[in-house]
Amino acid sequence: MARNEEKAQSMLNRWLAGKQAELKPERQKRPYLASECHDLNEADKWRQQILREIGKKVMEIQNAGLGEHRIRDLNDEINKLIREKGHWERRIVELGGPDYSKVGPKVTDSEGRAVGEAGGRGPGYRYFGAAKQLPGVRELFEKEAPRQVRRTRGEMYRAIDADYYGFRDEEDGILEKFVAYVPLPDQKEIEAKVLESKKAALLAQYISAEEAAKQQAAKELLNRR
Repeated sequence: MARNEEKAQSMLNRWLAGKQAELKPERQKRPYLASECHDLNEADKWRQQILREIGKKVMEIQNAGLGEHRIRDLNDEINKLIREKGHWERRIVELGGPDYSKVGPKVTDSEGRAVGEAGGRGPGYRYFGAAKQLPGVRELFEKEAPRQVRRTRGEMYRAIDADYYGFRDEEDGILEKFVAYVPLPDQKEIEAKVLESKKAALLAQYISAEEAAKQQAAKELLNRR
């Protein structure tokens, strides 16, 4: 009896699964060629799908423990998707849509540039995540600092001329003009400044005396109370 119930339940599950499959819309497959798409909304949808795939693979390639072969394969897959994204972006422009190559975010390496002629793959090939640390790749990102040649003491002495000691400072006339036009106050301006200072001092004394008188009056008033 229990076995018959299990068979019936199994048949019911298969029937329900079939019905769900019928009701579920068939998932479209991205066209192999962007030129096969003639609808702008569809083209934009496929571009968004590619961007999501790139994002997932870029996250995955951050794991250095995947092994060299898997990392290289992932990096190739990401570059392939980036090229495919470019095809769809050009198709979107052809269909009258926006030019994402100009307004969209750029995919670049850690230095903000594309790595060209890497391993025979041609210009525009990029490295992501752990792929940057692979043998033969790290050297592409490391630039040797330019070597500074130190001058000898004799060369430094030979570079010293009269300008170094300031012997020709007055030849251009700049220093002379600067000295000639330094403004100096005349006698009237000096007297006015002195008078202004005296007035300020007297005013300060008057205010201090007046304030002291007010304080004394307040004290006397308090004492009376």
